[in-house]
Amino acid sequence: MRFLFNLSFRYKIPLWGSLLIVAATLAVSAALIAQAYNDLQNDLLNSSANLGRILAKNLFPAMLQEEVWRGFEIIRAPLHGEGADNPIQPEMILVLDREQHVFVSSHPKLVPMLADLSRLGEDYTHLSRLIAARPQIDAPIIDYFSPLQIYIAVPIAEEGARLGTLVIVHSKGVFLPRFRVVAWRSAVTGLLILAILLPINWYWGRRTSVPLVELARGIGDVARGVIEHPPAATYLYQDELGQLFETYGVMVKALQKKRLLEQEMIRSERLAAIGRLSAGLAHEINNPLGGMLVALDNFKLRGGHDERTLKTVAMIERGLAQIRDTVGTMLVEARVESRDMAPQDLEDVQMLLAGEAHKREVVIELDSDIASPVALPATLMRQVLINLLLNAIHASEPAGTVRCAMRHADQRLTIEVENAGRIVPPEMMAHLFEPFVSGDETGHGLGLWVTYQIVSQLGGQIAVKSGDCLTRFVVLLPTGATT
Repeated sequence: MRFLFNLSFRYKIPLWGSLLIVAATLAVSAALIAQAYNDLQNDLLNSSANLGRILAKNLFPAMLQEEVWRGFEIIRAPLHGEGADNPIQPEMILVLDREQHVFVSSHPKLVPMLADLSRLGEDYTHLSRLIAARPQIDAPIIDYFSPLQIYIAVPIAEEGARLGTLVIVHSKGVFLPRFRVVAWRSAVTGLLILAILLPINWYWGRRTSVPLVELARGIGDVARGVIEHPPAATYLYQDELGQLFETYGVMVKALQKKRLLEQEMIRSERLAAIGRLSAGLAHEINNPLGGMLVALDNFKLRGGHDERTLKTVAMIERGLAQIRDTVGTMLVEARVESRDMAPQDLEDVQMLLAGEAHKREVVIELDSDIASPVALPATLMRQVLINLLLNAIHASEPAGTVRCAMRHADQRLTIEVENAGRIVPPEMMAHLFEPFVSGDETGHGLGLWVTYQIVSQLGGQIAVKSGDCLTRFVVLLPTGATT
């Protein structure tokens, strides 16, 4: 039995509903059949009582004059001309005198005249006691049910005298034909009700249970860390279940927002830690590096060196200069003395990148609403734009287009750089703004790192979305009054 309660709602609700419908239908059908049986029985008793009163009235003068043959004709009359399936049709009629001896019988061979009623069998003995207990002239009609027969006893009395009792015997089998008809109709009605209600129950049961199952699965996924919305068409109504789905959707949105915030915080902390480490390493490297470069300059100033030595020194100097440039790239300082960014800076950036774009057959489309200086360091903003546009140019296919849109409103500058072509792989997305992470074999992976450091130090945010052959970087920077 516990197994039934442990079933999924998608089976339990329709199954229990079906069981209740079947039980209710059977109960109603049984009640209708029982009522029909009682109605048949009452009809039989009423019909027999009416017949008994008529026969008793006609038998009174025959018994008074002891006309046995006349009495026989009277009780035989109802047994002729009636169909065998008529429930009023008696099986036998007896006329008893005051001493409960048979005055006349419709079946003399079975119940002979002058026979003592109490000696005709157990049923007749019990009937005899019931009649003897009611000897009054106006005694009520007696009905007695035995396992096989129904007995109706009607007093034969008139003008203040009771001459005897009329007994009408019916077989209980007389109910069967009409009872079968009633039972068949009730069964057909019950089957029709089941045929209508069961499919409706299964339909509505599943409409209710399937969303519950989906909701349970969704909550289980949330517990396992998979945060997803249920399908949009899972449940379309605004009842309690619909409100539960709506609340679940609000919860999922809050959890997704929380997860994104946590991921952003973790990434920001990781990048900040990397930035601090890089800055520390850069300063530690620059000190001895500067000393080595000074030593090489002094070495060259002394003179008297052969050509091979000078070539070796030049190669060492170029290597140290490359190290200095790389380390310098990792040192980002937002608080630099710089003029505010002006519209001419955008034109300069576009002109500087025109050669690289032409070489890769890429078109740069610049859309800006900046008509006056913006309170952001021009030097750093030029570097941000150059890094983002170069990254987009290198990721674009030949004959592609790189779009850059800049909007300044409500003391906030929004920069969107979009390109079609190679997308950022998912495994690289989490480390995209870290140093030396690049999807281009020719790049060193410091452009986006530097861009992230500048945006962060300026109090802004940078985000990237890549998919469906389209990559878009969005930068949001707060601005103040222009200087």
